[in-house]
Amino acid sequence: ALAVEKADVIETYANIAEATYGDSLLTAQRLQGAVDALIAQPSPANLDLARKAWRAARIPYQQSEVFRFGNPIVDDWEGGLNSWPLDEGLIDYVDASYGGASDENAFAELNVIANPVFNLSGTQVDATNITPNLIRETLHEADGNEANVASGYHAIEFLLWGQDLNGTKSGSGARSWTDYAQGEACTNQNCDRRGDYLKAATDLLVTDLEYMVAQWGTQGAARTNLFANEDAAISAMLTGMGSLSYGELAGERMRLGLMLNDPEEEEDCFSDNTHNSHYYDGLGIQNVYLGTYSRADGTLITGPSLSDLVAADNADLDIEMQMKLSDTMRNLGQIKTAAEAGMAYDQMLARANKGGEALIMGGVNALIAQTKTIERIVATLKLENVAIEGSDSLNTTGAVFQ
Repeated sequence: ALAVEKADVIETYANIAEATYGDSLLTAQRLQGAVDALIAQPSPANLDLARKAWRAARIPYQQSEVFRFGNPIVDDWEGGLNSWPLDEGLIDYVDASYGGASDENAFAELNVIANPVFNLSGTQVDATNITPNLIRETLHEADGNEANVASGYHAIEFLLWGQDLNGTKSGSGARSWTDYAQGEACTNQNCDRRGDYLKAATDLLVTDLEYMVAQWGTQGAARTNLFANEDAAISAMLTGMGSLSYGELAGERMRLGLMLNDPEEEEDCFSDNTHNSHYYDGLGIQNVYLGTYSRADGTLITGPSLSDLVAADNADLDIEMQMKLSDTMRNLGQIKTAAEAGMAYDQMLARANKGGEALIMGGVNALIAQTKTIERIVATLKLENVAIEGSDSLNTTGAVFQ
């Protein structure tokens, strides 16, 4: 077998990151265009196109999440793009059943769209003009509360779909296009400001992704940092794979919601798109290990991979990892297929839905199994500083109910 150079494996990893974020930017720009069209000419058709553009934008972005955990530049940045769950009453009107301000979040029903001036943590805020800077610097995680998600994919999702009030029954959010209509056709008031918020949040998403694409470019810090220490870079790759597999996806995004039978714990809760987000998270993990990524335009990014590196040391372990990844994708694919056939992910979370529970736990167990193999790879390659994140829902289940 030909020797595999760690530097070449790292180069492939960085190329895949650059391409994945590049596709995330491209699809976000298409979303931006669809949002602009909706605001300029509100209609059922334009709302539907904006929703489709949002779903399309999730496909590459979810595949990028494997670059978290091991890359500080990504970790410090991603919270503005994909934080959830959110107290959506911070942004816009909500149903009476939502509740209001609480000891946990005094601004859970602030409704910035309805209030151009408000007090926030003892300071009067002029929100007459809703801008990307207002969202990022003032509103996002307002009062230091992580539930005050004001930016990113899920804020945009809420503004396109509205609340999903169906619990674990069929149906997603059902916001009407008339929430963006002009004059007397406007529903739920403040249609102009709602459009301003949607545009500002979408423009901010594009700006943030432009920044991250640059970080993975030829001279970008995220790329160049990897080559300062090759073993640390390989450790970062496996940290991202393991932490996304175990604590984040198997734990916080899947097992926790099932334990609580709570649709509020599903990731894309307004649009019922969670099955896709889980699937493409899993695909992103597989991409990094195999050193391949299929771009939005159909071209393939490929090169020397972790798989090659492991195979050179222990061919059986590489085969095991590939089989575990395939099993995970099969199980996540079954969730995706069931959702597309009519059983949405939030319905799978229902207490009495044994079939839904089996589907979700199939994914959880496969992700746990592949994490164990990742840990064996770490030991085989004699890597240090690989800290795979855990989750109470997997490690200390009693803590979930405290």
